[in-house]
Amino acid sequence: MHILIIEDDKEAAGWLMKGLREAGHVTDLAVDGEEGLNMARNGDYDVLIIDRMLPKMDGLTLLKTLRKEGNQTPALFLSALGEVDDKVEGLRAGGDDYIAKPYAFSELLARVEVLGRRKTAEPVQTRLKVGDLEMDLLKRRVTRAGKEIQLQPREFKLLEYLMRHAGNVVTRTMLLENVWDYHFDPQTNVIDVHISRLRGKIDKEFDKPLLHTVRGAGYMLRAD
Repeated sequence: MHILIIEDDKEAAGWLMKGLREAGHVTDLAVDGEEGLNMARNGDYDVLIIDRMLPKMDGLTLLKTLRKEGNQTPALFLSALGEVDDKVEGLRAGGDDYIAKPYAFSELLARVEVLGRRKTAEPVQTRLKVGDLEMDLLKRRVTRAGKEIQLQPREFKLLEYLMRHAGNVVTRTMLLENVWDYHFDPQTNVIDVHISRLRGKIDKEFDKPLLHTVRGAGYMLRAD
């Protein structure tokens, strides 16, 4: 997707652009409201990420102006203002979503991708496949090369997340946030233990390993 970030905090904007680019998206940056308005008017963007507190023109005014002009590009507000009234104000200004700072990048990425899919609604995915490894989400059944693999609920959730991100590095932070619902590092080996168990079930009896450790980065599920 082509994403426009309108954010005056250079450090925050740089971190956000880096994460979105690593996820495969193209990003442009505007550092104030007037520049953001002009770029949104003249560019072909799939999603706008707008900070509410901007120099020259605040985010609410920016988006209200775009909506009055007929620009319906999906927009997500980022703001340190996280009260219910602040969120309602952002949505009423034409925002499609609203995330309060600080936020988890994985959540922001998921919300941005949902907004980007909105115009081309995709069917709900009920089967995942990586090489000869298959997961039926409705029957909660996993097979590899036709052989059924029994997984515990947490192992199933872990494998589902890895399969949905097949071919990409999945970091420990991403796993803690999305599989264990931790937004902090508990300083335990819980991930290592579950990865080891999962690897023993999906790789041990097969010729080609699918679950790989990417040293210093995380894990990757891939079929070479």
